[in-house]
Amino acid sequence: MSFQRRTSEKTTELTASVPVKLLTAGTAACFADFITFPLDTAKVRLQIQGEQPVRTVAMTPAINTPASLKLNPVPVPATQHVQYRGLVGTITTITRQEGFRTLYNGLSAGLQRQLCFCSIRLGLYDTVKSFYGSILKENEAGLQIGTRILAGLTTGGAAVMIAQPTDVVKVRFQAATRSSTGRRYASTLEAYRTIHREEGVRGLWKGAVPNVGRNAIVNVAEIVCYDVVKDCLLLYAHMPNDIRCHFSAAVVAGLAATIVASPVDVVKTRYMNSPRGQYRGALDCAIRMGAKEGVAAFYKGFVPSFARLVSWNVVMWISYEQLKLVIFKRS
Repeated sequence: MSFQRRTSEKTTELTASVPVKLLTAGTAACFADFITFPLDTAKVRLQIQGEQPVRTVAMTPAINTPASLKLNPVPVPATQHVQYRGLVGTITTITRQEGFRTLYNGLSAGLQRQLCFCSIRLGLYDTVKSFYGSILKENEAGLQIGTRILAGLTTGGAAVMIAQPTDVVKVRFQAATRSSTGRRYASTLEAYRTIHREEGVRGLWKGAVPNVGRNAIVNVAEIVCYDVVKDCLLLYAHMPNDIRCHFSAAVVAGLAATIVASPVDVVKTRYMNSPRGQYRGALDCAIRMGAKEGVAAFYKGFVPSFARLVSWNVVMWISYEQLKLVIFKRS
């Protein structure tokens, strides 16, 4: 008996058109984003902490020094200041210094991102998986890991190329603090306009390369991991296809996503939030960060990232599975 046939005995097949799949996935993702957004803001603040701009110090020449020997300003790294410590400490500090609403800075762009991004990476996953399955013709008695990974990489990468501007705006809103010279943008719409005017179209897709890598990896870790773990729980653990199964698979998916995606996520956040000209590219950002702050810098914000991804996956998958029961048709 094939793996697909055995797992189908545990569940009732639900089908829907592609537009319905896109809308269902986007709705579940938006709900999860709203619930877990403060954790994401805390993660961003911890990731950019330690990234201080370089200041210039003018060198004072001695009296009667010839003009040809006058010294140029010397760049000096700014003094490091640790403002945030840990997940709870970061959320507490932001709330106390900037107000609770600051935890939801960039929510509008975040929801726009999920509507574009998750609708594609999750809503098209089954369709793309079926397409690769017809090409690769993997053994139906197995888990068809190769087919699932290819589908996850494809939908994850494609989603980023479409939704990247929303991610850039979201990160910049979350990174902005009231202690700085002021909020960069008054609204999400102004942010899109300002970035396009000052940095061009490339500014809206800034960090697209590391983000494609990051989200392709996350997509495999989240969706493929959830897909496989859920099937294994249904088949081998004889667990019913209910919230307990969905919760267990979502926790494993969130943990896997956090472990594999954290280094790329930190580089992506630093690079997208950087002013124009600070880094030559994402690779330059990663090299300089590693040289200045060490390997541990690539896992900055790991705890809030873990808390956010696990909680996001739990809320999203449970919401998505429940919406499927209501919206999708049984076959």
